[in-house]
Amino acid sequence: MKRAGWRYLWTAPDIRRKLLITFALLVLYRFVAEIRVPGVDTQALDAIMGGSTAGANFLNMVNLISGGTLRQFSILGMGVYPYITAQIIIQLLVPIIPAWQARMEDDPNEGRKWMEKSTYRLAILMGALTAFGQIQVVSNLGGLPIIPGFGFGAGANALRSATIIISMTAGTMFAIWLGELISEHGIRGQGLSLLIFAGIIAQLPSSYLSIWNAPTTYGLDPSIRWIGIGAILLITILTIFVIVFVQQGRRNIPVMYPGRRVGNRMSMPVKGTLPLQVNMAGMIPLIFASALLQFPGMFAGFVANSETPWVANMAAWISVNFVVTSGLYWLINFFFVVGFAFFYTDVLFSQQNYGENLKRSGAQIPGVSRGAPTQSYLSRVLRRITFPGALFLGVIAVLPYLVTLLVPDLATIGGGGSFLINSSGLLIVVGVVRDTFFNIEAELKVHGYDESLLVK
Repeated sequence: MKRAGWRYLWTAPDIRRKLLITFALLVLYRFVAEIRVPGVDTQALDAIMGGSTAGANFLNMVNLISGGTLRQFSILGMGVYPYITAQIIIQLLVPIIPAWQARMEDDPNEGRKWMEKSTYRLAILMGALTAFGQIQVVSNLGGLPIIPGFGFGAGANALRSATIIISMTAGTMFAIWLGELISEHGIRGQGLSLLIFAGIIAQLPSSYLSIWNAPTTYGLDPSIRWIGIGAILLITILTIFVIVFVQQGRRNIPVMYPGRRVGNRMSMPVKGTLPLQVNMAGMIPLIFASALLQFPGMFAGFVANSETPWVANMAAWISVNFVVTSGLYWLINFFFVVGFAFFYTDVLFSQQNYGENLKRSGAQIPGVSRGAPTQSYLSRVLRRITFPGALFLGVIAVLPYLVTLLVPDLATIGGGGSFLINSSGLLIVVGVVRDTFFNIEAELKVHGYDESLLVK
């Protein structure tokens, strides 16, 4: 097996430059993340986010994805979350809306440019709506306005409110710009993922510290320190194993490529393979399922004080059942992850249209007709091999909850469920580390630093 020359990782000028640019931009991101939105009552915010209600779960999830910036209500409090949501929405709508799908098929290059522009525009809209909703939900949960005078009704400071929304939306777009710079000038294609990765990693020390201080803070048995740390290490090891195992899994479909004419001779047909990944969707199902599970909490926060009895009762029911310590929450999370893994894989695969592409190149799968029958055959095979990948992803997503069933005290650590949320973040971390590893290895090989080719 050929391995890249990792010993040249720092000595190679071009690779070193990419690593330094990536590191510098990540430091800049963390520096800007310390800039707070003016007028925020941080003490009330900390008290709310330390709870175990559905709204607190939503805030902690956004705080996780944004890299801990929401806890102090930074201008980067939403992170790249609105962009990720916009990206997923656009990708899901393309095969549903015929005009959009036709645009992508007529000219793929122009279609991708249009898709990028549409994603940015939708991200701005999502950013503004998320900023407004985020502030309103936090205020409703606390019973007092987190930002006094925020809103556009009677007695509110509309100009100040609009400025805050614009600044938070601009912070999100700034984070997206930094991610694009990392992908272009740093580690290729890993910009946004590395921003999320850096934010999650930045919170891990506080997670370990909360476990270590748990006996004093919550009056638990001192042994919970080692049990909690051991549980996190166990989840980390299992997560690494499963992600690597599943991501490396492939089904190689035999494909016969037509021979080529070389001068007056015609070469023999070439036998190749088309690899289909067991988990083509990556970490997107986890992020998307977690995002959707937070909308009930947002809804409950908006209507908690409703004068309509059935609306108030529904909000109270959501606040009790949609918490990270609830079995219902994790059961729905499991089915959402599995379902989105299948759905997102189908969407991605249909966009790539392997059946038509193989037909254009003259290639054929033995025993399968070209064109639509080939696409249908590959879709059936992909769905079968996606099942174990989706199942593994769903089990790993609920693994923290299963651990707390064995050790109930772990659900108390860190304010009613931050242990569970931070442990779920390890899924994203491992996926990003793996992708970054292979990207760096590819960069080394592209620049000629391959151990099998270097003269020793």
